[in-house]
Amino acid sequence: MARAAEEIHQEMLEVASVSKSYATALGPLAVLDGVTLDLWPGRSLALTGESGSGKSTLLHLIAGLDAVDAGRIRVGGAEVTAMGDAGRSALRREAIGLVFQQFNLIPSLDVAANLAFQARLAGRHDPDWLAVLTRRLGLGDLLARYPEALSGGQQQRVAIARALAGRPGLILADEPTGNLDEATGDAVLDLMLELVAASGASLLMVTHSTRLAARLDAQAVLRQGRIAR
Repeated sequence: MARAAEEIHQEMLEVASVSKSYATALGPLAVLDGVTLDLWPGRSLALTGESGSGKSTLLHLIAGLDAVDAGRIRVGGAEVTAMGDAGRSALRREAIGLVFQQFNLIPSLDVAANLAFQARLAGRHDPDWLAVLTRRLGLGDLLARYPEALSGGQQQRVAIARALAGRPGLILADEPTGNLDEATGDAVLDLMLELVAASGASLLMVTHSTRLAARLDAQAVLRQGRIAR
């Protein structure tokens, strides 16, 4: 019981004074400069800002796909910034659902196998939950198709279902409805918010839409590599 209580009172995501620069021909380019934010279980946060403000870079750092220059990132109490490649890979597999603008579906697997693969990697394959995702995201007629036979919007819906399939503790979504029409995009966001509420997961979503951002619990704005106050 004490362990459960401790988990309830622990941030799912903690980003503390994170900075990141990239080398260019003209010298270092600072993309993030001392970014700090946190996200609690069962909560959702919209990250907005102009193109080039560092939103996608921050998501990649949280997912352990790149290394910070300074600062600390924790996911579910595990310090991402102290992990090696194997540890970060395990964290992505077991605790994080990723929806990035590049769909990254496995081309040799059909839609059904893409969905099951992610859930099995997380050790939480649940056919009933996959059936719910398939129905809610309108994928029933696509399960036997391969990614190359799908439109961009269809691939986007498959990528979202795959991210949700293993019931992750943290969902990182970079413009998850960017390739969808407004009605389908609203339905997709409904599903992600339902998962947050039902499972105690957390959602960090990058979006350019102030309308969608307003539907999340909180909003943060990145401006010139910093959280605007």
